[in-house]
Amino acid sequence: MAARTMGVMSDLGTNGGETPFLEIDRADWAALAPSVPQPLTETEIVRLRGLGDILDLHEVADVYVPLSRLLNLYAAGTRATAEATNGFLRQGTQRTPFVIGVAGSVAVGKSTIARLLRALLSRWEDTPRVELVTTDGFLFPNAELERRGLMQRKGFPESYDQRALLRFVSRIKSGAPEVRAPFYSHLSYDIVPRTEIVVHQPDILIVEGLNVLQPPTTGRLAVSDLFDFSVYVDARTADIEKWYVERFLRLQRGAFTDPKSYFHRYAELDEAGSIARAHSIWHTINGPNLEQNVLPTRARASLVLRKDADHAVSKVLLRKL
Repeated sequence: MAARTMGVMSDLGTNGGETPFLEIDRADWAALAPSVPQPLTETEIVRLRGLGDILDLHEVADVYVPLSRLLNLYAAGTRATAEATNGFLRQGTQRTPFVIGVAGSVAVGKSTIARLLRALLSRWEDTPRVELVTTDGFLFPNAELERRGLMQRKGFPESYDQRALLRFVSRIKSGAPEVRAPFYSHLSYDIVPRTEIVVHQPDILIVEGLNVLQPPTTGRLAVSDLFDFSVYVDARTADIEKWYVERFLRLQRGAFTDPKSYFHRYAELDEAGSIARAHSIWHTINGPNLEQNVLPTRARASLVLRKDADHAVSKVLLRKL
């Protein structure tokens, strides 16, 4: 495999030209797990992919099957280290979940990747129980965002109940038998009262969200400190904006037509009006959040998946051990 020192993204390097990452071309990455069978059918892949995502058997085999094998190795290594440490400390061998963070912009495809990793990782014999939680459930309810004047900054770090998210992942990591998270509805664009997601001691927990790789504030713990591995889904900003507009148009013709949808008011827009509105939302909310908050966390990831304009992953950037 011709892995190279990564020099494409300056924020992942150092002043001396050195970098803690390896840059691996797609062909070399795909060759890392040639004997690992494809565990998913084409029908399963169609069900997993989101709006606008280009995901097929070839993409899964080349990119995500090797990634699932790497994550399986990391999980096994972490478990072995924990068992050795417990033995040294003469403590019981309580098994705690391996926690993976998945970060990236709106419309970059991170939700699809998180769902796909959940499906692939659950096929490995030693990690059959894989749970996925998105940070949407830890957004403050709309009423609270309105009270704080944050509705136009929904998705920015300050719009989340960071303490609740940290408590949730901390309890998972501590091996609690049952942990509950709020449920978020994309239809109503809000937290659903008296509805929860229940997680029961998984082998692996995937936490997916815009800002999951945010660094800690001075003297405090961040949720990213509890991750055993993290993935950042990357692409050129212009490509992500294009994907966002395309997704908005699909939703405008689909989910937005439901009268119960928070965005039903956009359902009657013509195509030109829809495109203009999508660009406006991008430039006032999603674009600034990406530039100010999400993109700066890219260098904190264990692994970066670099997508091209066609949504296909072209490079994998892996942090050196």
